[in-house]
Amino acid sequence: MRITRIAAAAGGIALASALVLTGCASDNGGTGGGGSSTGVVSVAWGEPENPLIPANTNEVNGGLVLNNMFAGLVYYKADGSWDLDAAESIESDDYKTWTIKLKEGQTFTDGTPVTSSSFVDAWQWAASDPALLNQWWFIDAIAFEGGTYDGGEDTLALDVVDDLTFTVELAQPRADFPVALGYTVFFPLPESFYDDPEAFGDAPVGNGPYKLSEEGWQHGESLNLVPNDDYSGPRKAENGGLNFKVYGTLDAAYADLVSDNVDVIESVPTNSLSNFKSDLGDRAVEQGSAVFQSFTINYNLEHFADDEEGKLRRAALSHAINREEITSVIFQGTRTPAEEFTSPVIAGFDPGAIEGSDVLTYDPELAKELWAQADAISPWEGTFQLAYNADGDHQSWVDATVNSIKNSLGIDAVGLPYPDFAGLRTEVNDRTIKAAFRTGWQFDFPSQANILGALYVTGSGSNDADYSNENFDTLFREGLAAPTLDEQNEFFNQAQGQLFEDLPAIPLWYGSVTAGYSTLVEDVEYGWDSWPILYQVTKAE
Repeated sequence: MRITRIAAAAGGIALASALVLTGCASDNGGTGGGGSSTGVVSVAWGEPENPLIPANTNEVNGGLVLNNMFAGLVYYKADGSWDLDAAESIESDDYKTWTIKLKEGQTFTDGTPVTSSSFVDAWQWAASDPALLNQWWFIDAIAFEGGTYDGGEDTLALDVVDDLTFTVELAQPRADFPVALGYTVFFPLPESFYDDPEAFGDAPVGNGPYKLSEEGWQHGESLNLVPNDDYSGPRKAENGGLNFKVYGTLDAAYADLVSDNVDVIESVPTNSLSNFKSDLGDRAVEQGSAVFQSFTINYNLEHFADDEEGKLRRAALSHAINREEITSVIFQGTRTPAEEFTSPVIAGFDPGAIEGSDVLTYDPELAKELWAQADAISPWEGTFQLAYNADGDHQSWVDATVNSIKNSLGIDAVGLPYPDFAGLRTEVNDRTIKAAFRTGWQFDFPSQANILGALYVTGSGSNDADYSNENFDTLFREGLAAPTLDEQNEFFNQAQGQLFEDLPAIPLWYGSVTAGYSTLVEDVEYGWDSWPILYQVTKAE
């Protein structure tokens, strides 16, 4: 998912994200407790980019809310392993045809039952409209038989067997298919959704641990959830509800945390990284997470097209950035310089095996030489701009990055602030932005397939560069079909080699959780993906 905040970076942790070769997870464990505390937990939050519809939510503010309001077929534990939630079993003999059975007695918060059709109809609806940000999951990332960008009813090869059983036919075998099924786009929808999707986006009806309170969503201010007593899955709420509070800056959120005016924050502002551990003591959190930071240049930007000049300039920019210095000075060592396009905490990370990754090495002399070669093709004029959202605490690293580019290449380079994330993303999505722009990715599920498919496959919903390379697409799909993790990673590493040649995005560094919580809450844990596991947080009233 698109990240709207900073999430810092230290060493990697091993995740239990091996390929699923038996068709379903092991036990059905979870903290489950049925509301052992009654206090409402407040969470620092940002206004989502879009209404809260699973098929059109691909950023973390909306995703965090939906993840607590819905129960997908599977869910992800803190260590990155997965387990069953709404599903009773997910099985396949050939990794192409999958049979999914649901647990009995599940309902949406409007009282209607969760059935096979709740999933099948939701997926068909999501696949039918190319304008939806997550539609591509059913075309390239998952590639159900019959998937098409033109959409239409019954696009996917899904069959309802009975109220609790349905089958899925993939276009090609994918051994790790169940791993992806905890992502937002695979959530079920009640029948009421189709009557008025717009109204639903403002007041979603889910089947998960929480539901909207009577206050609901006060745009620009807060969103309030209360426990869903009818939810019987493994993520039972251990508190009296969640109050997502909108903040304009991380500094304001952090100040409220220190004074116990908010309970949980997901990221510490950059200017507090040197002191947050002394401020918070054992309530300070720093741990590895699956977060990748970069900046992207759409191929429609002058001098950066998919041609020889564009490739030279992208490589020059990459060599011009002193990642070691920026992560050390600006981030106080809480980030690590990027070595490839995935994450150290995701199984298969192996930068030494990827051809072309030396383009990430800081080499100002080579950078200047490559820039001059590009100038010989078409002379550079003007100022290199790197756009960012000012509400996300990005100015310090953006300034350091453009200064490194300016000093290495001898050109004018500046940061270009947008007031908020929504404003920046609107121009990015509309393809009207006339600058490079910051991009980041918080993994949706613990697999390299997630980031490589979401950001770089032709036509994917988060492919902000409009990158398209047939060789990359082919290698990626061959990786999806590989029956073992080692075979999959071999294809994915080759695909990354193509990315290093083309550089649709410039990798910068890896994030980690640098966060904290108030003195009023207990049992706070942050997961592999940097999200706080909110259902298990306890708070006295």
